[in-house]
Amino acid sequence: MPKVTMIPATINPLTHLPSVAARKRRVAGYARVSTDSDEQFTSYEAQVDYYTKFIQSKPEWEFVKVYTDEGISGTNTKRREGFKEMITDALDGKIDLIVTKSVSRFARNTVDSLVTIRKLKENGVECYFEKEGIYTFDGKGELLITIMSSLAQEESRSISENITWGQRKSFSDGKVHLPYKRFLGYEKGEDGRPAVVESEARVVKLIYGLFLEGKTQAGICKYLEELGIPSPGGKQTWSKTTITSILQNEKYKGDALLQKKFTVDFLEKKMKPNEGEVPQYYVTGSHPAIIEPDEWEQVQAEFARRKTLGKAYSGKSVLSAKLVCEDCGAFFGPKVWHSTDQYRRTIWQCNGKFANEERCHTPVVDTETIQRLFIKAYNLMMQDRVQIIKQCEAWRARLMDFGTLDADIERQLEETQVVAELVKAAVKENASTTQSQEAYLKKYEALTERYEKAAAELERLQSLRTARSQQDKKMELYIRTLKKQPEVMHDWNDTIWTVMIEKAIVHKDGQITFVFQNGTEIKVGA
Repeated sequence: MPKVTMIPATINPLTHLPSVAARKRRVAGYARVSTDSDEQFTSYEAQVDYYTKFIQSKPEWEFVKVYTDEGISGTNTKRREGFKEMITDALDGKIDLIVTKSVSRFARNTVDSLVTIRKLKENGVECYFEKEGIYTFDGKGELLITIMSSLAQEESRSISENITWGQRKSFSDGKVHLPYKRFLGYEKGEDGRPAVVESEARVVKLIYGLFLEGKTQAGICKYLEELGIPSPGGKQTWSKTTITSILQNEKYKGDALLQKKFTVDFLEKKMKPNEGEVPQYYVTGSHPAIIEPDEWEQVQAEFARRKTLGKAYSGKSVLSAKLVCEDCGAFFGPKVWHSTDQYRRTIWQCNGKFANEERCHTPVVDTETIQRLFIKAYNLMMQDRVQIIKQCEAWRARLMDFGTLDADIERQLEETQVVAELVKAAVKENASTTQSQEAYLKKYEALTERYEKAAAELERLQSLRTARSQQDKKMELYIRTLKKQPEVMHDWNDTIWTVMIEKAIVHKDGQITFVFQNGTEIKVGA
């Protein structure tokens, strides 16, 4: 009978190291806390200190380092730089064993945990989870890790839901929280509500004033940088996005729209704009205002106007895109005469003057003349201010009389619902009974055409209602603005021009018709 002699294994199949090797295992620790609070920072420091001493106390271990992440959630590994550095070093052969507190410290995402651990295992790197007492090279390790990771993920989901509930409860109670470190103009007050920082509030008021004086966001950025005013983030450069955000944020008028965004995935922490998927809450007068509500509304109206104009608005002058040629309807643009001598001056000329075969007959007009004629038209208009306000209020009453329009909308809504049910019934009948497909298609197409016609009419009526509401809001703002203006104007004012004038039509004889925001027209000449 042949003799069989066993030759023992000399290489560990998992670590790929000699079984009797005297070389110490290279061990690293991993510590993470999920918030930036002082209490958690203490926990973070304690973890680092503990694992440094713990690893160094083992004579058979060689200390590599403790990798760390602060203030980062464990639900995914994408933004955890310390974790990613550790895994890279492990796969590069610099680490043999990773020690961490628990599975939940490693990752609260089951998939992330298992993928990472298997990748490490394939490269001979073991993980030890101290709290659960799990070594990943152990035969039961992966099963236990799967269970523990799933529990950790469920815990993370539960925590996320509790936080979301708390936030929405806070929203429904009208509690306002701001990112104060990067929010210009406010700080957290003693009562927990936003309190005005006067030095920063002056910058906010300056930005709003510059916009109403005709400057673009880019122009405002340049102006602030020239003054050496730092951005909310403390930088010396400003971005157009920051200026736009400041100009459109309702919190500067003392109100707050809550839950503008929401989390769609607690694992990935993905946020998306709230487009009606979850409730929003609008809190009026939630905190002290920096900008008067009417001024804020005027800025929004000017935003809408400039958006409509597109590239036609240059922002070079407050007069831009408001002077209109009587002949061709094009805007007037600024031209510099005698740019290199003592007679230099800026004049305004129709941009389409030479665009067509027949030239426009409107004359050029200088800035001083426009300003002088506007002051004249303004003072004439203010003589009838009381009567104009009465006319505007009467117009508002007609605009907001939605009785007939709402009845029409209700009828069209019922029609769309009825036809939709007829379509469903026709489809169901065709599926359950034998019938002529030619007759069915003819019936289906007729119903579809009827539905589309009803839906289009419903959309038209709803759009009309929205437009009338917007007109009413514009007229209400104009009335309040008109009441606040001086009865007599002596000097030119950029802001009054912006908020009061819709357009100014330049005529062939040099006269100008000033069209105010309420439609009032006043024609004046030299």
